[in-house]
Order: sequence, then structure tokens, then C-alpha cells
Amino acid sequence: MINLEKEIREQPEVLARISNTNMEEIRKLVLTAKNAGVNNICFAARGTSDHASIYAQYLFAIYAGVPCGLATPSAISKYGAKISYKNTLVIGVSQSGQAADVLAVLQDAKSCGAITAAITNNADSPLAKEADYHLFCNAGPETSIAATKTFTSEMYLLALLCAEWSESKELRSLLAKVPGAVSDVLDNIPSHLETFIGDYKNIETGVVLGRGVLYPIALEGALKILETNCVKMKGYPISDFHHGPLAQVGKGDLVILLAAKGPVFSDSEEILSELDKIGADTMIITDSAEFAGERRNAVVVPSFGTDIVSPFVMAVVLQLIALKLTEVRGIDPDASKVLNKVTVTV
Repeated sequence: MINLEKEIREQPEVLARISNTNMEEIRKLVLTAKNAGVNNICFAARGTSDHASIYAQYLFAIYAGVPCGLATPSAISKYGAKISYKNTLVIGVSQSGQAADVLAVLQDAKSCGAITAAITNNADSPLAKEADYHLFCNAGPETSIAATKTFTSEMYLLALLCAEWSESKELRSLLAKVPGAVSDVLDNIPSHLETFIGDYKNIETGVVLGRGVLYPIALEGALKILETNCVKMKGYPISDFHHGPLAQVGKGDLVILLAAKGPVFSDSEEILSELDKIGADTMIITDSAEFAGERRNAVVVPSFGTDIVSPFVMAVVLQLIALKLTEVRGIDPDASKVLNKVTVTV
């Protein structure tokens, strides 16, 4: 079994153990932040970790009413900016914990007295050692070029942090269901993908669409397909796609549409109607069998009754799509001529 598939399949076990590993640290962090009057969060991250942070932005807004921003690391590492982090918790997110520009953000934050935290898969990394609090992915070694289990573990840690911050029983309950739902996806979806993935053997480009909590998954899914298959893919929010990017889609072009029952489900219905009129080849990933209809290339995932944690199962489906595409295209996803597993951006 290649590393990418092995690491995708490890996710239920990884997610199931995150809470026990981190809840004590999460409680300490939340208590300290609240006692200090923190009312803003700033995430410093790159790539996949940035996508996990965007998911957290939505959760903290929805459940805790806390505004979250994304840091601009190069403003510090390249332009020498000094930023005020008054009443702000600064969280660095990096699988390796070696991102130099993310480290620079944490160091800048600490210099003005801000509380800092790090989320990494390496407890001995510079980022983990620099932060006041460290949340540990505990995902085990990840050697494939594409981040899979570290992405979902980052999302899960951030969601646990939000659940503790907001004291939301609903979010805690939903998160408890995620490992089992991911296991269901891994048991049932790969064989279904094999029935139609060959149709896309020769694709050269495509887009992935989602809105709300599914928007960062659209970004992440596009990245996974791009970096494993050398296919030009881009993720968009459905809300923006209507306003210009739709012009790139022609008859037969691949569009992957993420649709989960919740506040933005009607947006998925609306854009699908437009895509069908164009004649796009729309692959649907949804928790609604009715929405999937009779489409051969539709994937139905477990439903939680809300879209809040659907990003976990949809992210795994997109990882599997990337994997299955490498199989039909004859590509080794664990090797790349241009990409390295750890990128230390300054």
C-alpha cells in the first residue's frame, strides 16, 4: 500500500485519540485566554494549515462569536512589521512546526505580551517550543507529499478548542461522531469511486466549489488533486463563483460541488442548476441522496443533520478522489519532481 492511501486510512484512529491527548491543554489555554480578556484570534498558517484555520474561523464565529483573522506572515518576516495583538490569541498552525514565517508571527506576538499557541504534529519542533501552549496532532509520521491525516487532525483540534471556548454541547456531540463517520466513508466510498473515476483519466483542469464551512474544503480538495495529479485545479466559494469565475466553465468541464444540508444548501442547489444549463460535468459530494439523484458520479456521505462537521467526511472523499485519480493516471503520489514534504517558508 502506498503511503498516501495508508495515511488516508489512518484518519479514524488519529481523530479518535486527539481528545484524550489534548483536552487538558485545551482547557488550560481557554481558561488563560478568557481570564486575560482575549476577544480575537489570529491564525498564522500556510497551505493546508491555512485551510484548517479558515474552517476554524467559521466555527468560532458561529459558536463563540469570536472574530478570527489570518496573519500575513511576510509583513513580519520580510517587511519587518510590528503588529499589536492586544486582546488577541495568536495560534500558529503547521504540520511540521518548522514554518519560519509562522514562527516569526508567534515571536512577534510574544514580544508584545500576547498569548500564543501552536498546533503541530511535532512536539519537538521550533513552533511547539516557542508557543505558550501546544496542541498535538499525534497523527504519527506523515511521509506522503500530500497532507491528509494532519489536515483533518488540525481541523479537529481547532474544533475542540472552539467547543471548549463556546461550551457548546452540540459541537462536542457532533465531533464525537466524526471518527466513526470517516470510517464509514473509508469502508464504502473507494469502491464507488472506482466505478466512474476512469472517466477523468485525461482531465487537465477543474474547479471545486463549496460555501460556508465547506469553502475551506473546496480549497483543500483542489490542492490535493493539484499536488498529487499535476492537474490545474482551483477552489472557490459558491457565492463568488457566480460573479465571474463561472465564465471559465464550458460544456463537459469538471466541477466538483460540495453540498451539505444546512444554511447554505440552497446555494448548492442554485449553482448546480446553472452548471447543468452550461452542460458542465458536475461531480457532487453531498449528504443528501435526493440531491445526488441518479447521477453516476455523485458521492453520498454520512449526514449529521447539519453541515458543521461535514467538512471532515468531504475532505476524506476528496483525498480519495485524488488517490484514485493517481491510480488511473499511473502516477506515484508519494513522489514529486518539484514538491518537498516540508516547506520552510521565510
